[in-house]
Amino acid sequence: MSVSSQTSARLIGQLSTIADRNGLADLASRLKQLWQWVEDDLRSFEGEMKTLPVGESRVEKAAHHLTDMGGKHLRPLCLAVASKAGNGFDERARKLAVAVELVHSATLMHDDVIDLGDTRRGHSTSRMIYGNAASIYAGDWLLVQALMRIQAANVDGLMDQMLAIINDMVHAESLQLENRGRINGSFEDYFSVVEGKTAALFRWALRAGGMVGGLDSQACDALESYGRHLGIAFQAVDDLLDVDGDAQVTGKALFTDLREGKMTYPLLMAMERDPSLHDAVRECAEKPPEMPLPEEALQTVLASLHNTGAIEACREFAAKHSKDAVAAISDLASAETASALITIAEATTFRKN
Repeated sequence: MSVSSQTSARLIGQLSTIADRNGLADLASRLKQLWQWVEDDLRSFEGEMKTLPVGESRVEKAAHHLTDMGGKHLRPLCLAVASKAGNGFDERARKLAVAVELVHSATLMHDDVIDLGDTRRGHSTSRMIYGNAASIYAGDWLLVQALMRIQAANVDGLMDQMLAIINDMVHAESLQLENRGRINGSFEDYFSVVEGKTAALFRWALRAGGMVGGLDSQACDALESYGRHLGIAFQAVDDLLDVDGDAQVTGKALFTDLREGKMTYPLLMAMERDPSLHDAVRECAEKPPEMPLPEEALQTVLASLHNTGAIEACREFAAKHSKDAVAAISDLASAETASALITIAEATTFRKN
């Protein structure tokens, strides 16, 4: 089994196990059915990923260091499922699935340099091996490779939409950069970042799948709305794992976002419910990323997250957007695709990495 198929199978298998442990036997069964339905498509996606040029330059090696690790491949999975509502996962869909994964990978490479990230998916980041400059150029190279594949797929309108998505992502990253370390407790800024940085690429993946599958504009709009809510739910779970996850499973240390001066949903909720928490959060966020967080302030933050119910509020927020994603595709003609997307949305809130 390929790296891609292994990591995707591992993700779905892990979600199935978690569902079982939570008494959700039906969801666990549906996850196994989902894997059987998309396994061949994910193998095909992996074959297309191998068409990424391999060279001896530091830039190409830095790019492959990340892409060869595999990943969740949730965006390609969503694109594949959406395409199966129509014409199916054909050659054009494979190129688009690779494109959306490469855009995502490019943003991760840039993030690791900006955030001084040492590890990614449990391994050293590309910047730690090949340097910051090579990693930045590698991210740019991956973006170009993605755009070339979108152009080759030749689906009318998708290139313009991806360029708009990348523009949204850059604006979201800029807003996050401007707010780094600024403890303003703004949910408005948080949602602007999540919409542009995370939800936007999910939106494109779902619409692209529908378009390449030949679905009408109404169905594509529904899929895009599903992608938006799924992306928000996905980010909320990421926020939750940053403060209440298992570092050995997630592959990164707890409170990485706080260490980088980023305000997440549970932190914002805790500060809203406990204004006295601002000082402790500020003390942590203002520490240079390479220095350990002050223990007393960190313990204050931890206690407040639990005492204010902020962690549970974040879990409920993720579940709400998961339900909104499901509602968005209530009229989708393909029952099999709708069932698969419902399974993905419901399982998103249970993931552990």
